[in-house]
Amino acid sequence: MRLLTAPVLHFLEELGHFLTLLWRMLAWTPRRPWDVHQLVRQMQRVGVASLPVILLTALFTGGVLALQTFSVLARFNAERYVGSLVALSMVRELACVLGGLVIAGRSGSAMGAELGTMRVTEQIDALEVMGADPVHYLMVPRVWATVVMLPLLIAVSDAVGIFGGYMVSVVLMGANPVSYMETTFQYMELQDLLSGLVKAAVFGLLIAMIGCYQGYTTSGGAEGVGQATTRSVVLASIAIFISNFFLTKALF
Repeated sequence: MRLLTAPVLHFLEELGHFLTLLWRMLAWTPRRPWDVHQLVRQMQRVGVASLPVILLTALFTGGVLALQTFSVLARFNAERYVGSLVALSMVRELACVLGGLVIAGRSGSAMGAELGTMRVTEQIDALEVMGADPVHYLMVPRVWATVVMLPLLIAVSDAVGIFGGYMVSVVLMGANPVSYMETTFQYMELQDLLSGLVKAAVFGLLIAMIGCYQGYTTSGGAEGVGQATTRSVVLASIAIFISNFFLTKALF
């Protein structure tokens, strides 16, 4: 019985620490001084620097989705609906989920490694000694930069993924371009687009908070930094999948 309760208690303890850190981050957000320079720097690192890999992922995701569904729908003489399927799949699910996973692997791990290195080299302790709150100085810019930039990245990847589906369907499979474009947006509603952007914002919050939390609580030197980096990616990916289910249930 004790073997079963120990992991549960450990999980609840970690969850409590995580929620406490989240509350501190939210409480420090409106307080001065606002480090706009650091916020812009983090937005550049999370958003602009991640743009090539996000767009490449979206392009080939839309392309392979069109490639797979075109042959299946052709059996029912319904290949004209490939555009609708690709567009709805990208804006509602694939773009935000895959984009979130990419950002978790790229930026979430970087946050865990950076803050973990600062922790084991006592830089965070030095900030506390100087009277600067590490949550305000280190976490607030990283978290809000990710929350702001991830929906923007997903909005662009939606368009690129639809373009990838168009290129495969029209150029490679020989679909009618006019019919494809008509059906692409025929069944799409504003709620479909907004739901993907809302999911992206929530995923951004989870990715940044998990990465910062893992780095902030790092111990054990260089080995601990490596473990914190790994946990940042794994836990953020799991959080994306779990939260995606509940967000989909709530939004639709």
